[in-house]
Amino acid sequence: MSKAPRFVTFEGGEGAGKSTQVARLAASLRAKALDVIATREPGGSPGAEEIRKLVVSGEPGRWDMLTETLLVFAARADHVTHTIKPALAQGSWVVCDRFTDSTYAYQGAGRGMARETIRRMEALVLHGFKPDLTFILDMPVEAAMARTLDRTHSENRFEKFDSEFHERLRRSFLDIARRDHGRCVVIDAAADAETVAGAVWNAVAKRFKL
Repeated sequence: MSKAPRFVTFEGGEGAGKSTQVARLAASLRAKALDVIATREPGGSPGAEEIRKLVVSGEPGRWDMLTETLLVFAARADHVTHTIKPALAQGSWVVCDRFTDSTYAYQGAGRGMARETIRRMEALVLHGFKPDLTFILDMPVEAAMARTLDRTHSENRFEKFDSEFHERLRRSFLDIARRDHGRCVVIDAAADAETVAGAVWNAVAKRFKL
């Protein structure tokens, strides 16, 4: 069994079940006696969590697309520096709810920020650093948004965007998977959580020989 630390991310639109699957995968890895850090974006470090409050709460028009993208990358820079890279360096796996793919989907396809602008910010902040494996949790927008109706929290800014915004997100994530099929695995997130977790684990076990 390979115990080399790995960086695994979960991507997808609102209501796709990313946080649930992050927790399930982290638990499965710990059952294999691996050290695991479960984290999220925006957020995942004290500084990034402060920025998260600005990005995910309030009304949709709170930020223009450039300001929003800069905030997301500022949070990511802090997160990578203070949480992700130190964890990997000490031998821990990192399982993360969202990473740079979400910026290409949300701020790019969703808000209209040019892909090349995002790519330049990514290069400046990450210097080529990417996940070892990314799961794209995919499901129809209408069904996914129905899941969010029961949520009672203030971090619902992106849930307030219209359905076309969320359709653009879905198309963008699937395009990302096509562009980088070696890193990305698309999972049918419309299935029950246990079935999704099983598909995720099978992919992880096969990829990393666990």
